Amino acid sequence: MEHQHPPGYSSKKDAHLRRLRRIEGQVRGLQRMVDEDSYCIDVLTQVSAATKALQSFALELLEEHMAGCVVDAARQGDEAAAAKVREAAEAIARLVRS
Repeated sequence: MEHQHPPGYSSKKDAHLRRLRRIEGQVRGLQRMVDEDSYCIDVLTQVSAATKALQSFALELLEEHMAGCVVDAARQGDEAAAAKVREAAEAIARLVRS
C-alpha cells in the first residue's frame, strides 16, 4: 500500500526505536530465562510483560495513525476517509484477536 506522506510515527521515530529495543531486550531476557531453566511461572510473567509492552506500542502507533492519516483522509473526502477508517478498524481487530 502506497503512502503519499511520511508515516504518522516519523516525528517520534527515535523514541519508537528506543522502545522497540527495550522490548527486544525483554525477549532476549526470555530466551536467557529458558536457557537457564527458569521457573515456568517466572517466564510466563515476563512473557506477559513483553506482550503488554508490544500492545502498548501498537496502541500508541494506532493513536498516531488516527490523529494523522485518518484525519488527513477525512479532509480529502468520504471515500478516502472510509478507506482509512476501514484500514484502522482491521488493524484494531487484529490487535484484539492477538
